[in-house]
Amino acid sequence: MSYAVQKDSSRRLAGLVVVVALHAALIYALVHGLARQIVEVIRQPLETKIIEEIKAPPPDKPPPPPPPKLTMPPPPYIPPPEVQVQAPVFAPTITAVTNVKPPEEVRTPAVVDANTCEKPAYPAASLRANETGTVRLSFLIDTNGKVMDSKVERSSGFRRLDEAARAGLSLCKFRPATLNGKPERTWGRIEYVWKLE
Repeated sequence: MSYAVQKDSSRRLAGLVVVVALHAALIYALVHGLARQIVEVIRQPLETKIIEEIKAPPPDKPPPPPPPKLTMPPPPYIPPPEVQVQAPVFAPTITAVTNVKPPEEVRTPAVVDANTCEKPAYPAASLRANETGTVRLSFLIDTNGKVMDSKVERSSGFRRLDEAARAGLSLCKFRPATLNGKPERTWGRIEYVWKLE
């Protein structure tokens, strides 16, 4: 046998001896020690207490009957008084009064541009007939200064002179009328005098 096998078998034998010794000690303890304690616990007398039954005291007298209900009419309804709370009135405080005038309109009339306006030609028939007079014309001037429409407001007395003035002056360029610096379409007047020189 080798030394390793002998060592292993001696270990097994030592373990077996220890297990048997432990079992023997346990059996001895159970038989002699624990058994007596169990028997002694069982032999102790049981302690009992008798609790005396408490009985309710006998009723002395029956309870008194409830008081009789009074049959009085209910009191009349009295409404609660009205409470009026006046809300405070807040008046604006005026610290200063100033007269604020609305902005005034600044209006300029239409004006004929003399540099672009040639003198209307005198009608030949009017020259021969020595016709003279003053004609008043109205022109509708657009925002760009051009004549949109024209009409005779007051005649010179001669139709040929009126039409010659209206046709000639309609070709003129105008500076348009303005309202607060902004050009606007409006009517303008021109009086033209026909006279022989």
